[in-house]
This record gives sequence, C-alpha cells and structure tokens, in this order.
Amino acid sequence: MKDIRVTHIGGPTTLIEVGGWRILTDPTFDAPGRRYSFGWGTSSRKHTGPSLQPDDLGQVDAVLLTHDHHADNLDDRGRALLARVPSVITTRPGARRLGGTARGLAPWEHTELEAPGRNTITVTATPCRHGPPLSRPVAGHVIGFALRWARQEHGVFWITGDTVLYRGLRQVPRRLTVDTVLLHLGAVRFPITGRLRYSMTAAEAVELCALLRPRTVIPVHYEGWEHFKQGREAVEKAFANAPDGLGERLHWLPLHPAEHA
Repeated sequence: MKDIRVTHIGGPTTLIEVGGWRILTDPTFDAPGRRYSFGWGTSSRKHTGPSLQPDDLGQVDAVLLTHDHHADNLDDRGRALLARVPSVITTRPGARRLGGTARGLAPWEHTELEAPGRNTITVTATPCRHGPPLSRPVAGHVIGFALRWARQEHGVFWITGDTVLYRGLRQVPRRLTVDTVLLHLGAVRFPITGRLRYSMTAAEAVELCALLRPRTVIPVHYEGWEHFKQGREAVEKAFANAPDGLGERLHWLPLHPAEHA
C-alpha cells in the first residue's frame, strides 16, 4: 500500500484511495450561494461548489467525519451520501446524532477498517479544539484521524481536523510518526467573536509541521467560504519563510480529480 491518491474536492473534502480502499473525508457537496448558521450568532456563506458531485465518486468504502454539526464539514448533500456508505467514523456525540452504523471515537481511541482481500487500516482519533480555550461547549466535539496500515514505510497519514494549535494537538508529534499531514487551515473567524480564531493559522501550521517533520504537507479547508480568513497566499508565505526547508514539503492539490499526493 505504498501509493496513495488524494483528490481535493473542495473545503475539507477529499477522496483518499489506498490499497483498494476509497475513503472520503468531511463530505460537503452543496451548491454555492447559501448562508449557513453555525450557532450562537455565527454564520457563513459558501462561495464555491465542489469539483465533483456524489454521483461522480463511485463506491465509497468509508467516511471519516471530523464533526457532523458544521455545514462546512457536513452539508445536506454530504449527509444524504452517508446513507450509502458502509462505514462512518466520527466523534462519539456525532455518532449518537447520526445513528445507524456510525462509529464514535474519543481522542486516542481507535477502530479498524476491514474487508476481504485488503489490508486492514487502523483509524486512531486525534485531539482537536475547534476554537480558543473553553470554546468546546459552543464549538462542539471534533476529532482528527491518523491512518495506519501494514508495511507503512514512513509513518501515518494524518488528517488534523478543524482545530487550533494547542497542547492536545502537540501530543500528536510526541505519540505518532507522521509521513503525510492533511492540514485543516483557514484561520476561521466570525464578526461576532472578533479576533478569536476557530481553525489553524498559517503560522500555527508552520509551528506544528516543524514538530511533525512530515515528508508531505497537504493544505485543505482554506477556500470556498467567507469565514476562511487565510487562503493559499498566506500559507505559501508562511511556509516559504519556515526553517529547514519545510516549504519544499508543501503540496497543493488542484480542485480536479487527477492529482496524486
């Protein structure tokens, strides 16, 4: 399972293909233009649509859902898609809300994706804090995902989830060797809460990657919504000024289905 193909569909949504598995992250497929409420007086408008539609995907074996309660990570069309996916892995509260076969994990718990003729993938939940200190009662529970399989040569494939850089996230480089990191960025901010941020800034991403030392860094969750306050330009600038050649590890996936990580 050396070859991994990652397709960026838009926002945080990617299709990961490895060893016969087709794994979708945070399904968002609604058309642009609509404004969504995020609770407690916050809202955002979606500016761009997905590069693929659900019917274009073919078979999806599993969905890794960092959280189910924000429309920029699970919207109406993404939610409808869950009904035809055999495995959905998300937070414990999210699994209770979704019901069905959804599996809930707390940070550092794990589960496995198993199928005849394929290598088993171990999915470990990693910590997230979707905002400033004490924001969890408002922002809700979020997790990231570390994927491990047999004969993985250089380390795990890690999806950070929507999070700021904080003590819990700094546990990841101490506990895991990360080969490829899918970074949820965007420096999310809302007018009602001023300068408070609800996802990683470019500077935090550089600090995290300096601890991780991954071979490949893939930014997602930085475009397509008005609450994303830092886009590609800010991320490129931060990594260009980063030490130890971190900028050379940055890998941008175009929003079409032909790119490999």
